[in-house]
Amino acid sequence: MAEIVGGGRPVNDAERRVIAYLRDHAPADWLLLHNIEVPRGHDVFEVDLIVLTGHSLVVVDVKGTRGRIEVSGSRWFPPRREAFGSPVTKLRGTAKALKGLLVSKATQLERVYVDSLVVLTSPDAELVDQVGRDAVNVTDMPRLIDTLSDVSRVRRGCSPEIRPYMTAVLDALNQSVRRSTAPPRFGNWEVEEQLGGDSKVTEYRAFNATLPGSETVLLRVYQADPLADNESRAAERQRIANAYQTLAQIPPHPCVVRSRDFFAIDDESRFVLVLDDVHGQALHLSLGQGARLGVIQDLLRGLAHAHANGVIHRALTPAAVLVTDDGHAVLTGFDYAKPGPRNYTLVHELGNVLDAHYVAPECHERPDQMSTASDVYAAGVIAYQLLTGHLPTSSDAQGPDVPEIVRRMLDHSPGKRPGAAEALEALEGIPAQESRLMRLVRRIVSKP
Repeated sequence: MAEIVGGGRPVNDAERRVIAYLRDHAPADWLLLHNIEVPRGHDVFEVDLIVLTGHSLVVVDVKGTRGRIEVSGSRWFPPRREAFGSPVTKLRGTAKALKGLLVSKATQLERVYVDSLVVLTSPDAELVDQVGRDAVNVTDMPRLIDTLSDVSRVRRGCSPEIRPYMTAVLDALNQSVRRSTAPPRFGNWEVEEQLGGDSKVTEYRAFNATLPGSETVLLRVYQADPLADNESRAAERQRIANAYQTLAQIPPHPCVVRSRDFFAIDDESRFVLVLDDVHGQALHLSLGQGARLGVIQDLLRGLAHAHANGVIHRALTPAAVLVTDDGHAVLTGFDYAKPGPRNYTLVHELGNVLDAHYVAPECHERPDQMSTASDVYAAGVIAYQLLTGHLPTSSDAQGPDVPEIVRRMLDHSPGKRPGAAEALEALEGIPAQESRLMRLVRRIVSKP
């Protein structure tokens, strides 16, 4: 039985299960510290659990996410909900920050290895990480103690034996961390679950604290630098507020995610965007599973609605489309959108977020040329993938298995592409013969 040496109140049942499991089943010489905050300058890192094993200090993040979770780049794509930033990436940063704090208190702690581990608690959770960058830092409940006991995880240069440093580690932790007394709260929204994020934004699922049991929302909490000069702070505020300002310009529509609120907290060191919690699956997870004309139509409905209200999405990919449990598509991901004329631009940041497969030819070298036509091109690529199971190339985009309107959406000349509304009208008018062709494509694509 491991010893709990302190901590705050667990946020959810998943955290309680992990803490109780380690308390009851881990070796007796392990120490547990749960629900704490690690300060670093003006930032605060929330830590679910710290485990001091015989060979390392492990920072643990608990995730109750269910089902098959696909890793793509720096994002996780779970079923029936929006994709979120990899918690592994964020946790590695937290571990690095904690190591720095320990060493600042006692230089000999440079020899102590600080590991990071994400624990998936749901029995049906499955991480699919083709590249393998995140998987090494992810485990589940049955493998938790074995993973924590694995001395081979200690990196070269660090000691495989932590006991000589235990007193110094505990003293440094006592000086560095503080107990988290309650679940994080932003305005009137109390966190139910931290989903993921990176150094710039953390994503949470939350509920209205005055109405426990009410519907949940999605919070995107952006980090900002309160000590920057006025010009830099103004630019940062504009960048962070972009998604809210964009969505505020778009009247409510069933195929576009709805924003509820945007506000600053503390000394403007963080900003909070409140969005509808759309219970759906990222379209990224279902590409190649056969043609779904209704999803393509919903995507174009949302895009046509945005364009009609002066908004250019500019970063449209399958990751920005959610498919709800009843098969409807919702357009999301407006962080880099352009809501009409304005006196500043985010175009210089597009190069860091764009997926080249969905960028129109005229914009590959000139992101500033993003337009409604380039949005239509991206939608055409997505439609092509849904219909055929693979990305278009200059040769196969003209193949017979793709509707004429989709081929027009993929035209290399932006002036020859239809508008989103025109493309939608054409797809809604596809005759039965075209539908039979799509069913044939579905059968071909679904073959092993």
